[in-house]
Amino acid sequence: MAIIDVWAQHPTQRFLAEPFFDSLKKWTGQDLQDVPLELTASEMQAAGVGRALISAWYGPGGALISNEEVLGYVKKFPDLFVGIASADLRNPVAAVRTLRHFVTEHGFKGLRIVQWLWELPCTHPLYYPLYAACVELEVPVCLQVGLTGPLRSSETGRPLHIERVALDFPELKIVCGHIGYPWHTEMIAFATKFPNIYIDTSAYKPKRYPAELVAYMKAHGKHKVMFGSNYPMLTPKACLDELSVLGLDVETTELFTCKNAKSVFAL
Repeated sequence: MAIIDVWAQHPTQRFLAEPFFDSLKKWTGQDLQDVPLELTASEMQAAGVGRALISAWYGPGGALISNEEVLGYVKKFPDLFVGIASADLRNPVAAVRTLRHFVTEHGFKGLRIVQWLWELPCTHPLYYPLYAACVELEVPVCLQVGLTGPLRSSETGRPLHIERVALDFPELKIVCGHIGYPWHTEMIAFATKFPNIYIDTSAYKPKRYPAELVAYMKAHGKHKVMFGSNYPMLTPKACLDELSVLGLDVETTELFTCKNAKSVFAL
């Protein structure tokens, strides 16, 4: 089956120039200056990725990757890229209108909010109008959980904040990216407790998945975990080349790499 990568971004030069990514450059040995769109597409195709969810990024300084730029990527590779919107939290009415426009007019399949950019936990009131809009539009919200790789506070990534959102919005699909390490056991507990909480594995290669997550994927969590690369930090091929170390059966592999995402994002 064609693989779905649920967390990727095509980086603009504004995105790559942000100093808080210096730690990621050190860890990965990359210091990218410019990434052609064709390279992003070829990296996906080389790994057998059939659909890549490409995110916009908005923070207090504006758009690192704008919705309009993501729309351009989707139009250039419509059979490969799927748009994930973002918005400026500081103007809730405009943010909701932006989300609605890109979902209803351009087929975007979700909302990405990177909490550490805002230094606001996902329980802050500025998020709530967008959550309500996601429910109305029947699209997931994609949030970050766990340690923040960039040089910013990790406090906003604590999974405990996700629980409050799940309680307040039981109809909202919440996709929690980056596993949740070092609070991954909490993340697994909340994904188990709430039918509307999901986990994606972006930013981690399979050899670094916590044992608790792998056990969850093989048991009652097989419908709750999805593959993500966090490209360009990691290429999907670098992640998928290690897939065999997980020891997943065929059914669980298909759910993890394709079927769960197809269901959650209505692809």
